[in-house]
Amino acid sequence: MSITARSIFTAAAVATLGLTALGGAWAQDRGPNVRLAHELVADASAFETFTRDAGAIDPAFTSGGAVSAAVKRGSAFEMRQMEAGMVAYAAMAALKEPAFIDGVQKAARETESREALAERLIEAPQTALGFDGSADAAAHAQVALARQGEPLALDGVRVKQAAYDVQHHAWSKASVADPAGRLARAKALSAALFNPTEADTARLYRAIEAAAERPAEVNAGPVVQRGLALAALAVLDQAGDDQAARLQPLLSEPRSASCLKMAKLNLFQCLAVARPHYEDIFCLGQHAMMDPGQCVTDAAGVPVRTADAARGAGHAGLR
Repeated sequence: MSITARSIFTAAAVATLGLTALGGAWAQDRGPNVRLAHELVADASAFETFTRDAGAIDPAFTSGGAVSAAVKRGSAFEMRQMEAGMVAYAAMAALKEPAFIDGVQKAARETESREALAERLIEAPQTALGFDGSADAAAHAQVALARQGEPLALDGVRVKQAAYDVQHHAWSKASVADPAGRLARAKALSAALFNPTEADTARLYRAIEAAAERPAEVNAGPVVQRGLALAALAVLDQAGDDQAARLQPLLSEPRSASCLKMAKLNLFQCLAVARPHYEDIFCLGQHAMMDPGQCVTDAAGVPVRTADAARGAGHAGLR
């Protein structure tokens, strides 16, 4: 029996089948035994929480304390969890497509065994593109990722511009207190894994359920392919808590990993030399927001609409 987005993500399902109630697995309330490991739901929640929270940073700074608090928010993601979270988020979005679920079930009936099909998906994620309904599932995944990454990048442009706009305020030119400690705190936040509450998980489900237009062109890049493969494994009952270690190859994609790593390294390097508060704002906008936002939109395969604005925001130079 196929399932619909409503059967997976309704508020009632969230209330009765939350992460804790599931005993560590994400599932829907009816249909095939779709399961996603607790750890992967946590990763998806970490991804959703960071992109939403950092993407809501207000560029209208009025004090050094506000800048410091924003830098903390912008530092609060762990690279590997963010990368895995993108794949898990894409997988959950792909599971909104009933035709894809039916296509996976059909493939399972036609192959020698579910185990063999699962092995192929892990070794060659692009296998998932051959299932019926995969184009629509990929569109769901692509849109879901872009919907998280693009606002983060766009708000980063505004925050970066604020680094220039605030310089006529005396407070912005004051030196950051304890810059070494500020850098150490940013690194500590960057190393901490996110552990979602039930409220975080409920927000995750609502974010995935939110309707969005299909992209003009479906571009199933490596991250989207991994998301579809993970979604297919969930339909095959091969992605629960007992399979978490086996799924690790799907959760790392070299280009996205490098992109997120460089964003963090550039943030740390920027903070290491920044002294007045307006320089911290620059580091925040460029390396804690625009750069990871770009990583996500690149993973989604969506044309980046922030490039011209970003170039414009950097023309003046910091003084």
